[in-house]
Amino acid sequence: TREDRRNLMDAYKYWEDEAIKADLDTRRHDFAVVLENFAYDFNIATAVRNSNAFLAKEVFVCGKKKWDKRGAVGTYKYQHVFHHFTWEELAPSIEGYTPVVFDNIDGAENLFDYEWPEKPVMIFGAESVGVSPDALRAATDVVYIPQFGSTRSLNVGTSSGIAMYDYLQKLDKK
Repeated sequence: TREDRRNLMDAYKYWEDEAIKADLDTRRHDFAVVLENFAYDFNIATAVRNSNAFLAKEVFVCGKKKWDKRGAVGTYKYQHVFHHFTWEELAPSIEGYTPVVFDNIDGAENLFDYEWPEKPVMIFGAESVGVSPDALRAATDVVYIPQFGSTRSLNVGTSSGIAMYDYLQKLDKK
């Protein structure tokens, strides 16, 4: 037999991509992720990979269609990843979810104290500019991740992983 060199857990070695995706679909968590790609953020791939690691139901990329998939290490094949050029196109896809924006703006709630709603859609913008005005208008909640060093922000790859972990950790305690 030929060696399966994909970055997969042993249980999925030699499975077809669609079979892996179908099996994951039976266990996905009830949250989605929006990644704004208006500034061509190369960290989108990491956020897609995080979405796979924490079993997000869906991932929506809003803005430019092209993103560097290398950092996702193939995990986009096992996720439901959809693209929308604008917020107007995206809005119907996230109906039924509670929009939770991540940004370190005045009035945002500390993630440490945040109580997650049912069916959140976690919305992340680019590190340099934050989320778009459209995302802020869509938000039910705005949350920030406390930081203790000298930097003002975290990139979408890092912040999405922290947010997804926090959601699942708190969900497990309910």
